[in-house]
Amino acid sequence: MKIIDMHCDTILECWEKGRSLRDGNGQLNLKLMKSHGALCQFFAIYLPRSGMFQWDPFTLYKKMYSVYKKELEKNSDLIRPALNARDIEKNAADGFMSSLLTIEDGTFISDKLDRIDSVYADGVRLITLLWGYPNTLGQPCYDDPADNSEGLTKLGFEAVERMNELGIIIDVSHISEGSFYDVSRHSRQPFMASHSCAKELCPHKRNLTDEQLKVIGNSDSIVGLNFYGAFLSPKGDDTRLDLILKHLDHMIQKAGTDHVGFGSDFDGIESAGELGDYSGYDKIISALQKKYSDDLIDKLLFKNALDFMKKVLK
Repeated sequence: MKIIDMHCDTILECWEKGRSLRDGNGQLNLKLMKSHGALCQFFAIYLPRSGMFQWDPFTLYKKMYSVYKKELEKNSDLIRPALNARDIEKNAADGFMSSLLTIEDGTFISDKLDRIDSVYADGVRLITLLWGYPNTLGQPCYDDPADNSEGLTKLGFEAVERMNELGIIIDVSHISEGSFYDVSRHSRQPFMASHSCAKELCPHKRNLTDEQLKVIGNSDSIVGLNFYGAFLSPKGDDTRLDLILKHLDHMIQKAGTDHVGFGSDFDGIESAGELGDYSGYDKIISALQKKYSDDLIDKLLFKNALDFMKKVLK
């Protein structure tokens, strides 16, 4: 089986803790990926809030980007960077896994829209517009319905337009419902919720309503299922395979078989529970084989994500 995972936070671990991308003891590393079917991993540069570190978000991005580049250079025998679906397919044909570089939190943009062009030149091909706090682009998700209805700023709309022009995936994970619908109405390209779950099954503010899931399907967009226990169960249970399968079934029902994949959030969640680490994809695949056709399993594991990239990335 081949796997495209649309979100992990491993680069932050490499930068902050000096963890090896090749064989570090986190939830994801290259050796685990290689031995358990990885085709492509989306590696996020997650930008913690200013104040957690001494640097502004754009400087922090540059520091983590440097670590990312060095790790890929050191491990070029296993993995190669990719800018689009064609690169992923070529790398696979040559015997290599692929890495797609992303940024989690558009806070680095501040009031400088040209920073989108700058990170695009670095190879960034996805930007998660917001994280847990407001930024110059818009509002994050809130529990309060009134706050959650707030949408994108003027700069947020301009960022969506520029990302469309360049061919950067717009990631709506973490954003308010108002911002989500602003993206869905104004983006000329399909968009992505890279690591989210179903709100109908777990009413966490980070999860997507049935209506949002339907919009994702109707707009030819895609959602990646998150493995975080707090997003899977209202009890805040640890990651369990049965919960993953329930969310997967629900998301397929609402968004459609062509618009669901996986965005594990490995190394961004406290525990991977029953999965343990990236090797837990073996358990997921075994469970999927008991209920889905091989064609649908392939769609969920990699084809849907690859087809989505063919529509958006140049």
